[in-house]
Amino acid sequence: MGTLQLNSYGLSSFSLTQNFTSKTHKTLKPFNPPSSSRPKIKAIGTIPESQSQATPSDEPPSVNFAFVNSVLLPDGTPDVHFRSACGGQKLRDIMLDSNIDLYGPYARPLLNCGGGGTCGTCIVEVIEGKDLLTPRTDKEKEKLKRNPKTWRLACQTTVGKADSRGLVVIQQLPEWKAHEWTYEKELPSET
Repeated sequence: MGTLQLNSYGLSSFSLTQNFTSKTHKTLKPFNPPSSSRPKIKAIGTIPESQSQATPSDEPPSVNFAFVNSVLLPDGTPDVHFRSACGGQKLRDIMLDSNIDLYGPYARPLLNCGGGGTCGTCIVEVIEGKDLLTPRTDKEKEKLKRNPKTWRLACQTTVGKADSRGLVVIQQLPEWKAHEWTYEKELPSET
């Protein structure tokens, strides 16, 4: 069973180290651009931290996503794709615009309804961030009445509002999931 750990910024804690050995030895010299290409900057003064004004983030509000694929990577870790999108959009549109596999074997045009909520092929499982999603629609209640409450139709699910912020963890193709994994939220380390 694999473990997926995300910190509060939506970053995974997986790391991959590889050691490469080579029989040829080459010495690489650092590239130093010509000094004339960089303008010089001169500091005039500094503002003490107590007098500086905290400015709000200039980044527009967005929702961070972690999409977990239904198939493991060759090293046995979950295949996780991180994306960010503004709220107020359908989850289906966010996934398709971000090139995230939504339909799996039903990806051909005649095998899905194109977002109408009638075929039930865009099922996803919401692992984290249910509070950022709209409640289940009547179409979802009908199509998913025999499935777990965490399963949703991506075409019927709207992600937050335009000013929403947060993290949503989505399991892609839960009915085709070939592995078990647990979600653990990792808090950022304080230094």
